[in-house]
Amino acid sequence: MVPAATVVPLREERDGLEVLLLRRNSRGAFGGMWVFPGGKVDQADSVQPAGDPPGEGDLGTGSPAEIAAARRAAVREAKEEADLDLDESSLVTHSFWLPPPEAPRRFATWFFLAPAGGEIVVDQGEIHEHRWLAPVEAMAARDSGEIELAPPTFMTLWWLSTKKTVAEAISEAAAREPERFQTRVALDGSGRLAATMWAGDAGYADGDLERPGPRRRMWMAAGGWRVEVDG
Repeated sequence: MVPAATVVPLREERDGLEVLLLRRNSRGAFGGMWVFPGGKVDQADSVQPAGDPPGEGDLGTGSPAEIAAARRAAVREAKEEADLDLDESSLVTHSFWLPPPEAPRRFATWFFLAPAGGEIVVDQGEIHEHRWLAPVEAMAARDSGEIELAPPTFMTLWWLSTKKTVAEAISEAAAREPERFQTRVALDGSGRLAATMWAGDAGYADGDLERPGPRRRMWMAAGGWRVEVDG
């Protein structure tokens, strides 16, 4: 498990809240996908006395040292990938993500929200393009096949799509505990990926999509993704 951090840069335009998305090159993790700025937590990001990043057993605890290291990594990656200058103190913890056990590379990632602005300059190495988009526009672009998104990105956009302003999104995130998502994939009867589920879904323990009860999942049909969360 690799400790990682992602920051969701937010700005406000006349039509409402927008997020910054970056398109990764075709090589490496998340190749070709549109993502928020982010990457793994390096040794230099750590605030541990020994200078080491958190060990696997410490990941996701939300300790001050772990969050501080993730903040530093997120700020550094935003500068490297998009020439964004973010203040560490402006980052608000939003969520924590763990991929399914069968994922080829597993990143334990803290997501942060931060107000941002100014000119974006991508590095033309890891990142080839950028767009500021309203969350609903980004989700629609994924469903139309225009862009490719990872489930954590889509879920974050879905949450942001209900917020009218940057201040509303940041204040709501700051007022609650960060949501935690340890992903389990669920297959349909023919063995194809049908949905991703997280703890709190009635079918999470055994992957049973038909089990009655509460829902905390995202349906991943070919025609479009759909979030189903109770409460």
